[in-house]
Amino acid sequence: MTPPRISLITPVFNSAHYIEQTIQSVLSQNYPNLEYFIIDGGSTDGTVEIIRKYERRMTGWVSEPDQGMYDALNKGFAQTSGEVMGWISATDLLRPGGLEVVGSVFAEFPEVEWITGRRTCLNEEGEVKRVDPLMTWTRYSFLLGVPLRHIQQESTYWRRSLWERAGGRVDGARRSAGDFELWTRFFRFAELYTVDAEIGGFREHAGSDSLEDLDKFNAQCEQIAEGELRARLGGVFGAYKRVDKAIGRVPKVRAAWYFGKGLALKGLCSIPRHVIARKDGAWEMRLARSRA
Repeated sequence: MTPPRISLITPVFNSAHYIEQTIQSVLSQNYPNLEYFIIDGGSTDGTVEIIRKYERRMTGWVSEPDQGMYDALNKGFAQTSGEVMGWISATDLLRPGGLEVVGSVFAEFPEVEWITGRRTCLNEEGEVKRVDPLMTWTRYSFLLGVPLRHIQQESTYWRRSLWERAGGRVDGARRSAGDFELWTRFFRFAELYTVDAEIGGFREHAGSDSLEDLDKFNAQCEQIAEGELRARLGGVFGAYKRVDKAIGRVPKVRAAWYFGKGLALKGLCSIPRHVIARKDGAWEMRLARSRA
């Protein structure tokens, strides 16, 4: 099959310590139909000099002031034309063969509109620290945080048609939860398919927005999720929140209430979702239950 064109963006600002390794992780994929842009926010620490070393192997790059990472992404995606889209931040890395996984899955399954791979965490040096068990999500399990609220951005790709239906932008007003808000919009239109493969890795490092103020990041995600649930469920969700808050103040019934909620969430978690995995060298789609 002809591999689909993948449009990949790297937003960067003053990341000279990491950016070269990120660029190399992209170019070493040797994906035959890649459109790769780097959008720099006007770095002054040597990042631009590193980008210039590789400019002949990229589709394009720019260095100018912007309003942050999500503004840079919107600027970059506006220049692209690929059928499949994604981004890799300047501190994170693609896993070997990650783009081949993405391209082959989208070529094999035209009905699939967005995918995510195994959550993979890297250490400061870019070495694999942890690969999580296979996880799956439905729209409501994602909004409720079952089995885990956070879908790894570095391993998530989507079709341009879905991007356009969902508004064709990342919310540039957000500092660290723009990807979470984007997934919320994607879920309005399409099922998320989990691929049993490593696609990208998140580097745990000092200075990460989401790790430096994890409580604030989680609060932003909770606010977005609750807003979406209220919009979809209306008064039902509002009534549930009021009852939950009231029962939480009554010690005699609180334990039973929380136990019942736990059983309900486990039931939600056990709903089969689609997983795509290799079998005998070919991709196969199957139904699987989350392991959480």
